[in-house]
Amino acid sequence: MACPICKKDSQPQYRPFCSKRCADVDLAKWLRGAYIIPGPPLEDLPHDDAGDD
Repeated sequence: MACPICKKDSQPQYRPFCSKRCADVDLAKWLRGAYIIPGPPLEDLPHDDAGDD
């Protein structure tokens, strides 16, 4: 399996990454919000006010 960051062969101790560096790069992308799950923006979704009393 190739590392999703640099495309080198992954290492078992860091799977699916090849190194701690690539794992940290991926974590930083998540923390910065660089990865986006497709879908409508949250403000466009209908609100469920039934349980807010």
